[in-house]
Amino acid sequence: MTNTPLGAVMEIKEHSGWFIALGIVFVIGGVFAIALPFAGTLVATLAIGWALIFVGAVEVFQSWSTRSWGGFIWNLIIGLIIFLGGLSTLINPIVAAVGFTLLVGAIFVAKGVMQVIMGFQYRPSSGWGWIVTAGVLAIVLGILIVMGWPQSTDWVLGTLVGISLIFSGWSYIMIAMASRRLSAA
Repeated sequence: MTNTPLGAVMEIKEHSGWFIALGIVFVIGGVFAIALPFAGTLVATLAIGWALIFVGAVEVFQSWSTRSWGGFIWNLIIGLIIFLGGLSTLINPIVAAVGFTLLVGAIFVAKGVMQVIMGFQYRPSSGWGWIVTAGVLAIVLGILIVMGWPQSTDWVLGTLVGISLIFSGWSYIMIAMASRRLSAA
């Protein structure tokens, strides 16, 4: 029954306390990440480092398990590069955070340009202006990050992680509350 919308609502309602608790934890984590953005930046950087180490190790393991395949050496090299990238991130997370911050700024600019182009392609459809506005804001934010680099490292990643955690947490809380209201009706 959980594959149906009503089944999903009932499943969420049954565990709504856990959804609310998870949401509160996310919101609190987000508030801390915003209040202490450099700490949030370091935590995000370390998480990326560990993820890269894990992915790299799996890639290396996978390459050894398929040695007879013609792409073995390339798979092995790719896995080692990813693993060493993760290791270097853990060894010097501040340098990694500086690089990640510049990358995030560049991504915001590129994403914003694409959104502006997409928004103008949707014109005169309803809502096209919102897409363009979101694109312009992303471009401005990206430029601010890049222009403030490397000092923007102190706040960018931690603040973005904090905002994401708060919105994720709030969404868990709201979906739990909505499931309680819907099932009560």
